[in-house]
Amino acid sequence: MPNATPIKLNTVLASLPESCYERPTRKGIAWLARDLLLYVAALAGLFATDSPWLLVPFWVLAGMSISALFVLGHDAAHGALFDSKRLCYVLGQIAMLPSLHLYEAWVFGHNRIHHGHTTRQGMDYVWHPLTPEGYAALSRLGKLGHRIKWSAFGAGVYYMHEIWFQKMLRFPGGEKMAPLIRHDRLVVGTYAVVVSLIVLIAGAIHYETMSGALWMWVKLLAVPYVVFSYFIGWAVYVHHISPEIPWYSRRAWSKFKGQVEGTTILHVPSLINFFAHDIMLHVPHHVDMRIPFYHLAEACDALRAKWGDHIVERDYKVRDYLVTTSKCKLFDFEKGEWQNYQGETTSSPRLAEADAA
Repeated sequence: MPNATPIKLNTVLASLPESCYERPTRKGIAWLARDLLLYVAALAGLFATDSPWLLVPFWVLAGMSISALFVLGHDAAHGALFDSKRLCYVLGQIAMLPSLHLYEAWVFGHNRIHHGHTTRQGMDYVWHPLTPEGYAALSRLGKLGHRIKWSAFGAGVYYMHEIWFQKMLRFPGGEKMAPLIRHDRLVVGTYAVVVSLIVLIAGAIHYETMSGALWMWVKLLAVPYVVFSYFIGWAVYVHHISPEIPWYSRRAWSKFKGQVEGTTILHVPSLINFFAHDIMLHVPHHVDMRIPFYHLAEACDALRAKWGDHIVERDYKVRDYLVTTSKCKLFDFEKGEWQNYQGETTSSPRLAEADAA
């Protein structure tokens, strides 16, 4: 990924055709209706069965349907799903309710912080790597938590704790945002309580026991939420963590480095993309978050034609994820290299850039 001469992000934006920004209202509503129907169908299937052979696929369907709705809510929060800001706000709220996300907290943290400072030290909060010194300063429990979250099995744990709990539920907001955050916390809290009560009552009637009521809550709400957290946690991880992707100090960072070289274009199986809504084609989304998901492939073609040498793109395999989770544990911002917990260099993406240049 050569980058000898500084490149302005506006130069990259000029490569995108105007057709990438077309967003008819009926199209966004149709996608939202599709994903809501999938989610309701999954819940109906879970309600009707206790067979392990059926529970697992219905759990996957429910969790992935929540993920699909979340991606639509994410697009709405960017103003990419509809021209109408009001429609984006209302339908975005609805799409994010099954994932229990505070809409305004997400808009602030994701749009302004993550997109505004992608892979920038001390600024981007999403999968921000610890330095070797930062890891050494952790307690034993802190080190154990880091090892779990940055392992091949830790994406969901990371997302639930670091993003959903810390950056959603506990986010207070500033003076101007606090009322909006309180409103969204009330909306999400009310939704969670009402839906939980409905499911518990339905479970009590269906099984005629309190343990049955609790089991209904677990199988309809808890397990699908964990599936969602693991998928979204994994998706965000592979978007920005790779042996080929460097993170930058505040002074060394630029918008081009963050939005073009700090993310990926990953081609995943069509079954995954059925729920992911092309969000794995992440470079054009970071170049301009106003592009609706169904135009990301078109935007990829335009960017690849001119900026392909700067883009990390591949058909993503399980092996790629395992390699990344084994190599990318800590990041030395001064040397520009990934290290393992033993202090050994596992990848030097900035040196690779220099060699390519």
